[in-house]
Amino acid sequence: MLEARDRLIVALDVPSVAAAEKMADRLGDTVAFYKIGYQLVFAGGLPFAETLIRAGKSVFLDLKLHDIGNTVAKGVESVARLGVTFLTVHAYPQTMKAAVEGRAGSDLKILAVTVLTSYDDDDLHAAGYRLGVTDMVAFRAQQAQVLGIDGIVCSPEESANLRKIVGLQMKLVTPGVRPASSAVGGQKRIMTPGRAIAAGSDYLVAARPVIDATDPKAAAEAIVAEIAQAQG
Repeated sequence: MLEARDRLIVALDVPSVAAAEKMADRLGDTVAFYKIGYQLVFAGGLPFAETLIRAGKSVFLDLKLHDIGNTVAKGVESVARLGVTFLTVHAYPQTMKAAVEGRAGSDLKILAVTVLTSYDDDDLHAAGYRLGVTDMVAFRAQQAQVLGIDGIVCSPEESANLRKIVGLQMKLVTPGVRPASSAVGGQKRIMTPGRAIAAGSDYLVAARPVIDATDPKAAAEAIVAEIAQAQG
């Protein structure tokens, strides 16, 4: 079983490497795993990811790749050389297949993004999809499992159902986690850390509840404590 501390991934959704360094320093040993997304990547975040890795931290690179197969495969090959732990791709079959091929021979784990946690049924229908969120997530998770994807990014309310579909072999990584006292922000499908762990999530991603807190370290410690309590 993972240690509670290792199950919390703090998203460094900050505008600069300097801000990311300051936050990582404030969090210290409380946080062992960080997510780096577009905002920080485009501000010099890839070299910083390597710095974190050299410091003994794990890194989740959230790029949500989606392109023609060869482009995805070559991009994943490059990412694998960085030494990051997780990389996201959108859960389209050709994209997932290419990502699995691109990471061959490395320790990189590919996570498939089924439906963004900022989407609900109305958003999917407006985008032209016939299926609602629940059915779309299940359908894409089944495809991901067949194609050899390592894990699924899903909302906490989908974790229990997905665990039944994919079993214990695939990791479930859950954004949209909010302690009871936190603001909802831009997410539409959310849950508290304890409930998300109980529902079957392996890793929880938190950004605003930690990095916007008056005391980020205390906020992270509180989430870790709730995870520890939930996992027993």
